Amino acid sequence: MNINRCQLTITSSEGPVMGFTEFITLMALLISLTALSLDIILPALPNIHTDLQLRHPSDAQLVVSILALGLAIGQLFYGPVSDSIGRKPVIFAGIGIFSLGCLLSFFATQFWLLLLGRLLQGVGLASPRSIVIAIIRDLYQGRSMASIMSAVTAVFIVVPAVAPILGQGILLVTTWRTIFFLLMLLGVMTLTWFTLRQEETLSVEERRPFSLNNIGKASREICTHRIAFGHTLAAGLISGSFFGYLNSAQQLYQDIYHLGRIFPFFMGSLALSIGGASLFNSRFVIRWGMRAMSRWAIRSLVTISTFYLTLLWWWGGVSPLWMMMIIFGCIFFCLGILFGNLNAIAMEPLGHIAGIGSAIVGSLSTLIAVPLGIVIGRGFNNTLIPLVSGFAVLSIATALIMYWANDKPKSRN
Repeated sequence: MNINRCQLTITSSEGPVMGFTEFITLMALLISLTALSLDIILPALPNIHTDLQLRHPSDAQLVVSILALGLAIGQLFYGPVSDSIGRKPVIFAGIGIFSLGCLLSFFATQFWLLLLGRLLQGVGLASPRSIVIAIIRDLYQGRSMASIMSAVTAVFIVVPAVAPILGQGILLVTTWRTIFFLLMLLGVMTLTWFTLRQEETLSVEERRPFSLNNIGKASREICTHRIAFGHTLAAGLISGSFFGYLNSAQQLYQDIYHLGRIFPFFMGSLALSIGGASLFNSRFVIRWGMRAMSRWAIRSLVTISTFYLTLLWWWGGVSPLWMMMIIFGCIFFCLGILFGNLNAIAMEPLGHIAGIGSAIVGSLSTLIAVPLGIVIGRGFNNTLIPLVSGFAVLSIATALIMYWANDKPKSRN
């Protein structure tokens, strides 16, 4: 396979295989299975709480968090294995495990079985989540990689914008269990497209034997590399605030603002803010650089979230809906800038260990994010203060980590 990095097209010796647009769309769809699986279930949380007779009002949030935990666990294995046997077989295995998890969730009659199914879904989804990044890293590097990642993010962000609406629509005609059957069907269809159109991106010559020793060496390299490790931590902290939002979203819109069945439309509009930010980043990151864009985004996020938190304390914890939507739109725009750039910066020094690197970066950042999101979500008290406090505190911590990571050595990116 020949890679024309300048024109950003993918060809083979037999002629054109996949154009830029199709490549972006396929990679985005593979990654979007994660966002879809997370967000489509949100409208069903009250139904799950009632049907499975849960006790604590926030117990159903674990359906979101446990999938993210599965992502963190799975990513530790898929990347290193893909460095040994190639990217495509690992995608096949991951979608298979995801489908098994969907079936278990569909038939679950007890909450622990549902959580086990969601855990398997997360473990399976860790495959496309990590391997897509490795595929992109196989083909692109530097600011071009950041541009591609932002373009992929911009396409796939449409999915979390419509996923809650789709989930609510399904609940109008059937039960929450059908959601898992449809997720399995989409996974199989996406895998078929990937099998037919995407060539293997890791040549036999570039593969390395799988060994725990290699994983240990790669882990030590990443954890002692200031730029890679620092930006992995930063990505985990900022993702933790977003997981807190996902865990709290259904209660926020329905319990505080009483939006009922129309809350997915409000949630979807905020998701589009992240998509717009990703498009903006894709257009300007090559001109301004990953670090400059990230610095601007984190400074803005710190300012906006701390200012809003101050207002909420003054107003008793709740602001008008229109104000919340505007401020959250600004917050999510900053998050959209950070998501693609922080991962791209963390991966930049890791091209020689792209598979293992993406596994460790993704797993560590998610392991940091999940417990933070659980704490924020379970702190819900019918006000916005726990959620906005999470944005404020974690954005400040992220800013400090980014400053430390970029202090030495200096970088021109």
